[in-house]
Amino acid sequence: MRNSKHYFHLHLVSDSTGETLMTVSRAATVQYDNVQSIEHVYPLVRTQKQLDRVISEIEAAPGIVLYTLVDPEVAGRLEAKCRNVGVPAVNILDPVFAVFQSYLNVAQTPRVGGQHELDAEYFKRMEALNYTMMHDDGQDWNDLETADIVLVGISRTSKTPTCIYLANRGIKAANVPLVPGIELSPHVKALKKPLIVGLIASVERIQQIRRNRVLSLNSDGYTDTYVDRKEIASEITMTRRLCSEFGWPLIDVTRRSVEETAAEILTLYKAFKARSPMESQA
Repeated sequence: MRNSKHYFHLHLVSDSTGETLMTVSRAATVQYDNVQSIEHVYPLVRTQKQLDRVISEIEAAPGIVLYTLVDPEVAGRLEAKCRNVGVPAVNILDPVFAVFQSYLNVAQTPRVGGQHELDAEYFKRMEALNYTMMHDDGQDWNDLETADIVLVGISRTSKTPTCIYLANRGIKAANVPLVPGIELSPHVKALKKPLIVGLIASVERIQQIRRNRVLSLNSDGYTDTYVDRKEIASEITMTRRLCSEFGWPLIDVTRRSVEETAAEILTLYKAFKARSPMESQA
């Protein structure tokens, strides 16, 4: 007998974009089997009038309320209304602020959307994202020496989404496809500055993704060898040999999310950067 999913309303109220709330709430919800949240996201709630609409929707569909509101009056009114309705309301940053204040012994200086300010880090991320989009799928080969990280791999190994995720962390990431029957450019093999990482996945995983790709595009531009198990296995072997030959780290992304893959790449990159100055002096 199958267990049916239990659904509940989850109201996420933010005076900024709401991204922090969504990340935290989804990380929590996934820990409960057979439970699925019905998300109601309210970004940029900064006035009492804007809060009125939120409160009316909470009253219409009671559930858990998570919020990040800097204005104490707006936050206080939301908490009071939630008590009246009989639903829990939690400012998810309060415990974090308490630890910071206790340890640093300084007063908080509240700023709405402070994490999204147009500071140097913001522009670094935008520059990295622009670089990554211009160097996707082997574009602009002659400029790869300016990359921080270059990913190599056969088709459908999540090279592009991983690069985009890294770019959002301020990393200039490029990716180069490994194509059967076509030798990798000597220019890529000779790269010194960037960390080069190979990506692979299981034959079954790649075959499944490629089949879906072919179906979505009505098979245009793809041959039978693209989804053939033996051909895919051969491509994976080619990738392993190439990375072994040049000493490039290799990551199997079969059971990894893009975030997990990127986290391992960043760990490799940190070690690579720490090692590089010593190698240049040798």
